[in-house]
Amino acid sequence: MTVLAHRATASDEVTRDALAVLQPGFEGTDAPAWLLRRIGEGLTSVGLFGRNIASPEQLAALTAQLRAERDDVLVAIDEEGGDVTRLEVRGGSSFPGNLALGAVDDTGLTRDVAHELGRRLAECGVNLNWAPSADVNSNPDNPVIGVRSFGADTHLAARHTAAYVQGLQAAGVAACTKHFPGHGDTNVDSHHALPRIDVDLDTLATRELVPFRAAIEAGTKAVMSAHILVPALDPTRPATLSPQILTGLLRKELGYEGLIVTDGMEMNAIAGTYGIERGSVLAIAAGADAICVGGGLADEATVLRLRDALVAAVREGALPQERLADAAARVRALATWTRAAGPDARPEGSRASGIGLTAARRALTVTGSAAPPTGPYVATLTPVANIAVGDETPWGLAAELAELLPGTASDLYPQGATAGEILTAAGERTVVAVVRDAHRHPWMTEVLDALVEARPGTVVVEMGLPRAAPRGALHIATHGAARVCGRAAAEVVAGAVTGV
Repeated sequence: MTVLAHRATASDEVTRDALAVLQPGFEGTDAPAWLLRRIGEGLTSVGLFGRNIASPEQLAALTAQLRAERDDVLVAIDEEGGDVTRLEVRGGSSFPGNLALGAVDDTGLTRDVAHELGRRLAECGVNLNWAPSADVNSNPDNPVIGVRSFGADTHLAARHTAAYVQGLQAAGVAACTKHFPGHGDTNVDSHHALPRIDVDLDTLATRELVPFRAAIEAGTKAVMSAHILVPALDPTRPATLSPQILTGLLRKELGYEGLIVTDGMEMNAIAGTYGIERGSVLAIAAGADAICVGGGLADEATVLRLRDALVAAVREGALPQERLADAAARVRALATWTRAAGPDARPEGSRASGIGLTAARRALTVTGSAAPPTGPYVATLTPVANIAVGDETPWGLAAELAELLPGTASDLYPQGATAGEILTAAGERTVVAVVRDAHRHPWMTEVLDALVEARPGTVVVEMGLPRAAPRGALHIATHGAARVCGRAAAEVVAGAVTGV
């Protein structure tokens, strides 16, 4: 082989490896020609979002289209169930989220829910799920985690994280445990800015890291890094870009050997401080293996920018070629596992049939009692949704209650609404006030207090983190805003239920 031919071959290998470490998104419900072409050139992963999914049948056809180009392509999705759903983005999830499962605290139920969710993903050709969230929600004012966490108790979060990983991967879908080293003690959404966690090493070891240790012991195939600054671990770089955190802590200290995936690189915590090109190079150099991008930037130009940035970094000596090759090898190894993995037989006695609604019913906390209202008025107080959840997924219980109680009326009330407006619209009807994280929104608590004072028979349904004191004749905490959580709460409102 001539020197020029050897250099060309090496260059081609670097380019293929640079493509292999990317997990890009795209627009539309069919794979665009550019994406199929890049898969043929070495792209090994594709990320799916709500915009890519219209139905299970369409999704299965889409993943088949991708695999016609490469049979081991990783098809990833952010399907946590609960508030964060992509499979059912337009109707709401058939599964309660993590907080509801933590409230029940039955690891067998969590395992079965994850298994059934994984089975549905596998049927549609999805083989990598950016879930579960292993974050300990130690800060109740956290604007981005909340009900996505199993709870504020470290050991509860750990045992349910492990159960979720086991259930999901038993269905043949790789779990991606997130957000390492723990996003639960933040008061900033990393979609908007860089959060900072100022805790000591002992707190990290005994709180944040415990669920990740459990996930690693359970065999999680992937771990997702968090765009957070943890000065006790690295005073200058966020976890996604930190060799101390990804290589020193996760690889060496915790002994993790699987795939490390970044959170979305277009999130402002990275894009607004380092830029996605430099950020991607730094992430791979720090120990990450796969670059998640595509939630906001979903075009061929972005893929080429990142590919070329990685190739240039290798040529300039800023990124060792061996590190890029190792990252690409880990991506391909997971792709090989998913191709070989098949769902196991459903365990005897599995509760898969209707398991989501069963779990949602068990997760309810009901305080007080009320007779079934006739033609109630549902007033949903609507906060601005965080980006992870999105604002396209419906939530609440108005539609579900209308099925059970014909004549139900409803409306949405954003910040600025008053109790007087709601009472005027309700007339003589029983008011069912639905809120989400009322403790984080003073305007909601003011409206609720005024409603309950004026109408003591008001029913209150909290579909977020239930931190505020129960109020109303009947108070229901659902521990999440999935469709099945709304259905479970609607069943209580529609029946004569004594509080527990």
